[in-house]
Amino acid sequence: MRFKKISFLASKADVAQQARAALVSTYGDVPPVQADVIVALGGDGFMLSTLHSTQGLRAPVYGMNRGTVGFLMNEYGEDGLQERLAEAEEAVIHPLRMKAHCMDGTELEALAINEVSLLRQGPQAAKLRILVDGKERMAELVCDGALLATPAGSTAYNYSAHGPILPIGAEILALTAMAAFRPRRWRGALLPITAKVRFEVLEMEKRPVQAVADGNEAQAVEWVEIESAPDVTHRLLFDPEHGLEERLIREQFV
Repeated sequence: MRFKKISFLASKADVAQQARAALVSTYGDVPPVQADVIVALGGDGFMLSTLHSTQGLRAPVYGMNRGTVGFLMNEYGEDGLQERLAEAEEAVIHPLRMKAHCMDGTELEALAINEVSLLRQGPQAAKLRILVDGKERMAELVCDGALLATPAGSTAYNYSAHGPILPIGAEILALTAMAAFRPRRWRGALLPITAKVRFEVLEMEKRPVQAVADGNEAQAVEWVEIESAPDVTHRLLFDPEHGLEERLIREQFV
């Protein structure tokens, strides 16, 4: 078999915990550091947290959906798991690296597999200045927020904000506005994956903005810098013909 030692991780949901107990009784269980493969049981949120917590390990992650949407997960099934793992296809993704500087002088650095988003914190729209690779591209964007998404994350918050779905192998990032007021019809931009994007918050005391990277939040930011982190690699496993690339294509026709 391709994978002999399996580590089963589950979210706190009862259905995920019950699934873990059933699978462990059949296939055994080892700690993640000893595993050939990690099986994550939960939803997409749990998959993201699993990828973050195991990113330093050599084992790839195979998800089975015990949550809601499960875009990053395979269908749940207790039978034939060893065979499914042996036939699984691998997708390699790289996260974004965020550095956020806050008004109180603190800084937050975090990785985001899906997207980094800037969101208004108060009743007034945010005002953002956008620079790409040090060059000003937009002097003032008035909006509810903006985000920078990876191809893997392009079907998540980015798609809900009417951003484009990106093929998994695309060397592109999606910069998407949320409820842009000025320029009123501006939807965003497609940028090379090597781009370094900087958001500067204008009128920050009057119009506070928070930055979020896969759940890691920085409050009342002055500026945020985001770039791809090619030095960090996540390996996901998917059942044949149900891989991430196929899901990204299928999502555009529903």
